[in-house]
Amino acid sequence: MNDLSNDDVLSPPPGSPLWLPDFLFGAGTAAYQIEGGVAEGGRVPTIWDTFCARPGAVRNGESGVVACDHYHRWQDDIDLVASLGLDAYRLSVAWSRVMRPDGSPNAAGLDFYERILDRLAHHGIRAFVTLYHWDLPQHLQDRGGWLNRDTASRLADFADVASRRLGDRVAAWATVNEPWCAAWLGHGSGVHAPGLADVRYAVEAMHHLLLGHGLATAALRANGAAQVGLVTNVTAVSADSQSPEDRQAARLAGACWNHWVLDPLLLGTYPEALQELWPGVSPSVRDGDMALISTPMDYIGINYYFRANVRSDGAHGYADKGLDRVERTVMGWEVYPAGLRDLLIGFKGRYPALPPVHITENGMASDDDTVVDGRVDDAQRVRYLQRHLVAIGQAMRAGVDVRGYFAWSLLDNFEWVEGYAKRFGIVHVDYATQQRTPKDSALALKALMAARRKVSGRFS
Repeated sequence: MNDLSNDDVLSPPPGSPLWLPDFLFGAGTAAYQIEGGVAEGGRVPTIWDTFCARPGAVRNGESGVVACDHYHRWQDDIDLVASLGLDAYRLSVAWSRVMRPDGSPNAAGLDFYERILDRLAHHGIRAFVTLYHWDLPQHLQDRGGWLNRDTASRLADFADVASRRLGDRVAAWATVNEPWCAAWLGHGSGVHAPGLADVRYAVEAMHHLLLGHGLATAALRANGAAQVGLVTNVTAVSADSQSPEDRQAARLAGACWNHWVLDPLLLGTYPEALQELWPGVSPSVRDGDMALISTPMDYIGINYYFRANVRSDGAHGYADKGLDRVERTVMGWEVYPAGLRDLLIGFKGRYPALPPVHITENGMASDDDTVVDGRVDDAQRVRYLQRHLVAIGQAMRAGVDVRGYFAWSLLDNFEWVEGYAKRFGIVHVDYATQQRTPKDSALALKALMAARRKVSGRFS
């Protein structure tokens, strides 16, 4: 295939399938990262509230207590989405706002999200709603969290309550966001909430997260949900050399980072390579679990940011071996758009039942976005987004059914363990004043939306 464009402009090439009128463009956010208002409206504490209070867990001791103050500024933020001309908006509903500890609904929390969804509908913007974006209520963690099988059933209860009240306003539901991060970062390496560090915990948590997806899918569909899926992060993997050891390392890394989630969802089994990576460690699978987990989805959300280059660790695993002289973001992640194209094409070959795809997150962080005379020049981000759009178009031409693209994220926000040091937004947030300033990337996306309307005549 041709090299990916590096033009400093946000526009798919002429003839790209991304110009088709039914292809959706949007931006995304997550509740804990933007809302604030942690003690308002009946919200109860989450594992991230607890984790942020742990000394040294988060850069500068920061937290989502205020974040972007979206809890009070939601109307202006939704109007901002509309001003960019976007087709869709991805948000998460905070479990801790919607469900009380006794399992009953919290009316104030449901009212809050209903107002947001009504405002989106007012603007003709489709709502893509995620149920679990890492903010597990602390009272469930106190009972074992994702190490407790019962938490999967509690996710289904949450899905039932949320979809009964909000379902008629939601275009698509995602049950879980990035189960790999929730399982591994939260339970394997311990760098995310709840801060546990044991591979056995990670494997068990993953199974319960996926089981929760299956149970929540059933609850959503029982309430008439038209589009139900799951969002997973994926990583392009390359071997540091063609030695058998390094190629094996890349195979194991791909099994962990990609197939650990996708195989059970789309093939109904965990990848055998995980037993090579973690000998003797397996989840507590009961009869019927895998059939429930592999319930056919209406779509799969794919989050993609970077490639990892790996080598053998000299044992039965892999180790990162960063490449020299490659473009990176301030997260240390290599910018490698071709990886998204190749992964999508590879998934189509590996999974005969691959459902339609939405790219539900794609973007880059910076640490030097500043407002100068009312403008934020983020040319690297524009190039990043542009090159990934080209990659998606190439995957579509190769036969992958991609239906939409969501830039991550709408706003600069609380970036988990990085606190507020890393800015992923296409809109700048001054955290002292809460002033929003669309960056050049947002304006480029707005111009693309205007060009697509002109080409398609959808709004003529």
